[in-house]
Amino acid sequence: MQHSSKLQNVRYELRGPILQAAKTMEAEGHRLLKMNLGDTAPFGLEAPESVVVDMIHHLRGAQGYSDSKGIFTARTAISQYYQTKGLMTIGVEDIFLGNGVSELISMTLQAFMENDDEVLIPAPDYPLWTAAVTLTGGKPVHYLCDESQQWWPDMADVEAKITERTRAIVIINPNNPTGAVYPRHILEQFAELARRHDLVLFSDEIYEKIRYEDAVHIHTAAVADDVCVLTFSGLSKAYRMPGYRAGWVAITGPRVATAEYREALELLASLRLCANVPAQHAIQTCLGGYQSIEELIRPGGRLREQRDLAWRLLTAIPGVSCVPAAGAMYLFPRLDPEIYPIESDEQFVMDLLQEQKILVSHGTAFNWPVPDHFRFVILPAVEDIEEAVRRIASFLAAYRHRAVTPQPIG
Repeated sequence: MQHSSKLQNVRYELRGPILQAAKTMEAEGHRLLKMNLGDTAPFGLEAPESVVVDMIHHLRGAQGYSDSKGIFTARTAISQYYQTKGLMTIGVEDIFLGNGVSELISMTLQAFMENDDEVLIPAPDYPLWTAAVTLTGGKPVHYLCDESQQWWPDMADVEAKITERTRAIVIINPNNPTGAVYPRHILEQFAELARRHDLVLFSDEIYEKIRYEDAVHIHTAAVADDVCVLTFSGLSKAYRMPGYRAGWVAITGPRVATAEYREALELLASLRLCANVPAQHAIQTCLGGYQSIEELIRPGGRLREQRDLAWRLLTAIPGVSCVPAAGAMYLFPRLDPEIYPIESDEQFVMDLLQEQKILVSHGTAFNWPVPDHFRFVILPAVEDIEEAVRRIASFLAAYRHRAVTPQPIG
């Protein structure tokens, strides 16, 4: 069979050749340290017991299809959650449930895009956004985030890349992979660009509850009530249940402007029948119950301590710098190109895997334009983080030695 030409420029390297090589090594009996995916369960960060019990309680009643937009009680809980955050205009009918944010990204873009439409996406980004835009026939255009400014978007670069074909801007806040949390003035600038250029804002906020120190998350829709905004969130990260696939998107903005789009989205939601019903029953319990994520991110909490440890150990390696993550589950360290003249960061990560049995993700997999970064996941236990950084340090020491040692001619 011939594959579709639509896949020609589609990449998702987080599950690409490097992961396949890792699977082969595991099949051969090697034990790997995996610092590559934001999957909580393998590291003992499991869903709250009350949520699991609630899902089990509803299993018999969850055997049939739900409403294509999602069960009413779940959408009501989401609406009430946003209203407590000041977003009073988000009602039950403004919300669509999906099998995780991943499905909803594809679905909302399919309902929106025409061939050759341009969508601005941050660099670095969560690569599903770039792939989904490409699959819908659109053109992803990457705007730069500024590492010297806490990885906040370079707003001058954003505006410079708006053309007559631009239809939307993607905002990932808190950001994956950098962990940046955007202040109000950045979001207000995005809103102003959307007003002036008649753009839609797609705001990916799946990490909104995972923040450190004094970082404050502000919903994009809260500063842009007159702009069409799609707000994405779900249970996979803050409630440690990515495998249950429970996410949502809320549509805000002038109703007249979004009316036809809402109809198109309802059609696509109906075509896939419904989202995973058992997981939908978990939403009300999650949003209305005790927020156990607070224990993990406060001083002394597991995620906070592991972030601090990983940052401290990584930046102690010569030539490695890193902006401390204000949110999410990752660090995005930089390798000084004067010390580590890397031509291919994908090959660099592959060599690290084969020599040190440690799996990380290369920076260009997140559409960062220069091969000088990698993403390090902070989910593993303290002893695994310490061992992983020890192996990375050993590998980089050998890399530095090779870089400065003259190679024999012939």
